[in-house]
Amino acid sequence: MSFDILPLAVALLIGIAALGSCLGIGNLGGKLLEGTARQPELKDQLQTTFFLAAGVTDGAFIIATGIALWFATANPFSG
Repeated sequence: MSFDILPLAVALLIGIAALGSCLGIGNLGGKLLEGTARQPELKDQLQTTFFLAAGVTDGAFIIATGIALWFATANPFSG
């Protein structure tokens, strides 16, 4: 009996990365609003830092999705 768990692994890799990315960017956005409310004169600097951090966070999700899709199409683990 053969049970292929590759589709489950791909779904988990994409799903967990997406969840982490969404939670991270949401938390980051909330902190941006808090920081801007406390120090309005630092809005431009805070916004720059926010977009840089959001890009890195989203980049990690895109890399995880690319690896998962590579596993789905090339399956490097099949013998």
